[in-house]
Formats: sequence, C-alpha cells, structure tokens
Amino acid sequence: MLRLLTVEELGGTKAAGNPVQASLAAGISTGVGAIIPVLPFFFLTGTVAIILAGIVSLIAHFAVGAAKSLFTLRSWWSSGLEMTLAGVMVGGATYAVGLAFA
Repeated sequence: MLRLLTVEELGGTKAAGNPVQASLAAGISTGVGAIIPVLPFFFLTGTVAIILAGIVSLIAHFAVGAAKSLFTLRSWWSSGLEMTLAGVMVGGATYAVGLAFA
C-alpha cells in the first residue's frame, strides 16, 4: 500500500502488485464473507435461522472491523463498531428494497 501511495504521490508509471493475484484474493474473500450469513440455513429453518444469520453477520462484521484496526490507527472497538453499523445500514437498505419488490 505504501508503494502504491508513493507511486501516486510522486508520479510513477508502474503500480506494485499482481492484478491476477489481487482479483483472486478479492474473489475468494468475497465468497468466504458471503457464505457466513448463509451457514445457519444449512442447519436450521424459519425465524430461528433468520435471527441466527443476523447475529452471525453482526459478529462477523465486528470481527472484520476489529481486524481492520491492525492496519489503521483507530482502536479495535471503534473500528469494529463502525463496520457493524455499516453492515446494519446496508442490511436494512437491502431489506427495504426487498420489501418494495415483494
């Protein structure tokens, strides 16, 4: 990341990194992240599965946010709370759009 910022700030022609590796990493991490809320539906059905999926999603959002603090200067709880709030907002918006089309 520092190399990329240096290239952008000082003007360079080549950014560091392999685009194939970056796209594979992004695809795999998205797939892993997307399967987390679905896991309760493998074992449960109905309202219990929905509530558990929400809880699992909130915990996962907080964990990712807390892990993000390893790369930023923010505290782990603040970063985790921010990511959780973002997840709640996106989930709420998605639910509202789903209701509009149902």
